[in-house]
Amino acid sequence: MTALRDLIELIRAPAALSVPGDVVAGAAAGGALGRRTVGLACSSVLLYWAGMAANDWADRHLDAVERPERPIPSGRVPAGAALGTAVALTAAGLAVAGSAGGRRALAVGVPLAAAVWAYDMAAKGTPAGPVTMALCRGLDVLLGATCGSRPAAAMPAALTVAAHTYLLTALSRKEVSGADPRLPAATLAGTAALAAVTARGGAGPVRPALAGWYAAQFGLPQARAVADPSAWRVRDAVGAGIVSLPALQGALAARGGAPRLGLALAAAVPLARRLVRKVSAT
Repeated sequence: MTALRDLIELIRAPAALSVPGDVVAGAAAGGALGRRTVGLACSSVLLYWAGMAANDWADRHLDAVERPERPIPSGRVPAGAALGTAVALTAAGLAVAGSAGGRRALAVGVPLAAAVWAYDMAAKGTPAGPVTMALCRGLDVLLGATCGSRPAAAMPAALTVAAHTYLLTALSRKEVSGADPRLPAATLAGTAALAAVTARGGAGPVRPALAGWYAAQFGLPQARAVADPSAWRVRDAVGAGIVSLPALQGALAARGGAPRLGLALAAAVPLARRLVRKVSAT
């Protein structure tokens, strides 16, 4: 019998704290904040967990060599159970999306689920990998805007989160082997640019404060990886990129006219940081 803790590790449960903010940022930008946002955020989390389970199933042979402590190669989660978990979570995520947002939500949710599986089964490890993962996160933001009056207005937020995801995924490809210092230097420059663009314009202090916090939370570990691009430093920067994302999402929600909600999203950062010390986010 697979233990609950092993399933939690398989799906990287704490990392899901970085997911609802995609939907909230998209809903704020698209004028769609409301009760349906909660359902769409739940759908997003389920699809994220599905992707984590499918990722480990697809990587089970590689993990047996590089990360034998992972749930599948260690024997704590059978490969078939991991695949079944991924399929069930995908079906549940789409069902919740349809229930919360109807056909408009499914019009984004189905391509999102397809992109998640395409990344895990084919794109990961290829030059298309970071682009595919960025597409997943961008679609996740647009999912939140599907029930609003101006869904196209969520596109800038979607592109911002997609750009962050591209940088994070490019960096994560070197979390086992270590990196050339030029890689974390390039992702650090991209992070600074994203924070600067997100902070610019608008009234009130919330947006620039959260954008600055995001830059510090993700940027400092990348700076350390520039100085020492060893595998553990790169892995630390990748983890920071995952747990700092709610701060960026909060800044985007503030830009969409929901600064209090943005602060609430950013409050997940310290909680996520504590949780990933117990269950790895990568």
